[in-house]
Amino acid sequence: MDITRTAYGTWSGGRFMHFGEPLEDDRFIGAIRHAYDQGIRTFMTADVYGTGEADAMLARALSGLPRESYSLVAMIGHDFYTGQREGSKGFPRFTDPRLRTARDYSDYITMATEKMLERCKVDYFDCLMLHNPDSIGYTSDSIWNGMEKMREQKLAHRLGVAPGPANGFSLDLILNFERFGALLDWSMIILNPLEPWPGLLSLAPAQKYGIKLITRVADYGGLFHGDVKPGHEFHKYDHRTYRPAGWVDVGYAKLEKMRFIAERHDLSPLQLSCIWNLSQAPVESVIPTMIQESGANAKAIESKIDDLAALPQIKFSEDEIEEMRRIGDNTNCMELKGGNPDYTGEPVADRWPLNNDLTLVAERWHIEPARDLVCTHSKAA
Repeated sequence: MDITRTAYGTWSGGRFMHFGEPLEDDRFIGAIRHAYDQGIRTFMTADVYGTGEADAMLARALSGLPRESYSLVAMIGHDFYTGQREGSKGFPRFTDPRLRTARDYSDYITMATEKMLERCKVDYFDCLMLHNPDSIGYTSDSIWNGMEKMREQKLAHRLGVAPGPANGFSLDLILNFERFGALLDWSMIILNPLEPWPGLLSLAPAQKYGIKLITRVADYGGLFHGDVKPGHEFHKYDHRTYRPAGWVDVGYAKLEKMRFIAERHDLSPLQLSCIWNLSQAPVESVIPTMIQESGANAKAIESKIDDLAALPQIKFSEDEIEEMRRIGDNTNCMELKGGNPDYTGEPVADRWPLNNDLTLVAERWHIEPARDLVCTHSKAA
């Protein structure tokens, strides 16, 4: 089964990423099964989440269901098998030169894929994605030959790339499309009406190379779920506390200006965001984070799943798409990861200087890095 219009990721539920309240085992597993029962049929997991625990819990949730009745997407990229966790930076990418050279990439991909299949208790993945690549991951023939080997061996039916975890990587992703578009079926990007930049830069290149997009953070840190409002208090270690001060207030004010479009189509805020994404080619799927907020007035995660599952089959007009983009415009509001004109140090796992290849990509796609990929002001949205 190909990736479906709505999808559920195991980073939801607060167990493996610090978004909201961490759910206990039974409820975490129950939320996944609830998503399936409500008609959401794509499930995505990364091997690094809980160093395999998320895979095992997903397997429990999907146990007994016909394998052909859902699409299973796996992401590999962080080496927790031989690599050492580096504090808040997490585990290194398997391409880290301290761990192996290019001649060993294919063997690692095979090993990581096979172990993930074992934990998920399945024989194949519907899509296998390279998770949070470094600069090597976007450009290495050895890596993508190794990924293609998984398809040839029928361990995965489709291939994709999932940049992250933060925003950016625009030129790197386009270069990846140009070099390996014949192998790629899917790419993940961050996109929502309050965060159109820089994700929109990737849409035309993906469409040219026939690559479908699945969009994460469609909930914009929970704002589109409707229970994060001005004055909301996040736990100390919630990932959203790293956003700029005031981001909830600014985002909420912009959302209020978009509500007339939601009311016109009888949509919830989450549905408004998802439809905006899906109204733009080549976006084919949305995978918002399902968050259980703290407090007595928080919406149940199950009700948020219901909201996503009830997503209507409509698309916005070009005028509506542009009006929401204009209201939510966040251009130049943050420092981007990946190839960046402001970065001049040695390449690190998630950031590196522009090189000649990336500069030529920018020229081909009429992107001016000094204008389109830099932080020129600091505002919450």
